[in-house]
Amino acid sequence: MPTYLWEATTRAGEFRSGTVDADSEAVVQERLRSQGLNVTKVKRKPIEIRIPTIGSGVSLRDKVVFTRTFSTMIDAGLPIVQSIEMLATQSESLHFRRILASVKADVETGKSLSESMAAHPRVFDQLFCALVSAGEAGGILDIIFRRLAVYMEKAASLRRQVMQATIYPSAILVVGIIVMIVMMTKVLPVFEKMFKDLGAGSLPALTRFVLALSHGVADNIIVVLIGFAVLIGGGYAASRTERGRYIIDAFLLKAPIIGPVIRKIAVARFTRTLGTLLNSGVPILDALEIVARTSGNKVVSRAIMYARGKIEEGKDIASPLLETGIFPPMVVQMIGVGEQSGAMDEMLQKIADFYEEEVDVAVGAMTSLLGPVMVVGLGGAVGGMLIAMYLPIFEVAGNIK
Repeated sequence: MPTYLWEATTRAGEFRSGTVDADSEAVVQERLRSQGLNVTKVKRKPIEIRIPTIGSGVSLRDKVVFTRTFSTMIDAGLPIVQSIEMLATQSESLHFRRILASVKADVETGKSLSESMAAHPRVFDQLFCALVSAGEAGGILDIIFRRLAVYMEKAASLRRQVMQATIYPSAILVVGIIVMIVMMTKVLPVFEKMFKDLGAGSLPALTRFVLALSHGVADNIIVVLIGFAVLIGGGYAASRTERGRYIIDAFLLKAPIIGPVIRKIAVARFTRTLGTLLNSGVPILDALEIVARTSGNKVVSRAIMYARGKIEEGKDIASPLLETGIFPPMVVQMIGVGEQSGAMDEMLQKIADFYEEEVDVAVGAMTSLLGPVMVVGLGGAVGGMLIAMYLPIFEVAGNIK
């Protein structure tokens, strides 16, 4: 059934517009006249050809600018529809402009702002829509959008710290693997040919081992590359499954050096998100469910859902969180104090501030530690190969002397 755009005026002269699904233009006009509207324009909505986007297609910066500006407009008393229309025309992202236009059209048909945004989950996630819904219920949309902007900025800062913690070691590891493959396929065969030309006799055990390893890699380079590709593809495919993601997240939480950092990140994200939701008036059970879905870690998500189930049975929040073993005792005790004093949202925000600073320090320390360790490991591997290659040269030089 085609969609039609219409414009009309009421008997009092007020302007109205919207969209409606109907079989023909005549049906639209008849339906609008039956509602007491004076139809001025009806046209069929054109079919939009959209280019598929990777991810949400909307940058975090665009969303932060939207939330901050929208908050200012609502606080100034501008109508929601007019505010969205103005922001849609000002957005630099064509994809975001289309989404805002769709949200505006849904609001004009009578839907709430949170319902209209929920139709675009890749841009406005469950957390975003839940906070907007709470703001609509409490009549504090301007405050909610300010909180959302602050939350997204802090979440972006935390994400940058995570990237900083993983990119540098990963880059060193990739470079190390490439160097080792080049050494085994290009450099070591040159040394082996030189040994034959010099008439070296029985080679040292270390040299024989390194040359055998070099032959194994050089003769099966295609198999080695396919093996790496299968390993990477298998890891990615496993991360897309529930059980695989859980196993990977559990391993990362227990891994040396990087595990404590990931735990701090999980605590900071949990407390920041839960504190923002509770401070905005979202019920604790709904807030915990949203936090679990947006935690980014399956182990933490299950722990939160376990605590939610216990709270639903009538228990407090501190005891179940402590039972999970994921959250540090100090954090649980502070949450318990906040729950007893009736200021849990403020306590959660303070914990989040503290742990975000801890994450910053921990990431810097981890990067400082991992970098030299991996460089020394790579240097040791390359140096071991070179030593294995020079041992026969020293022996031949001794014989010549």
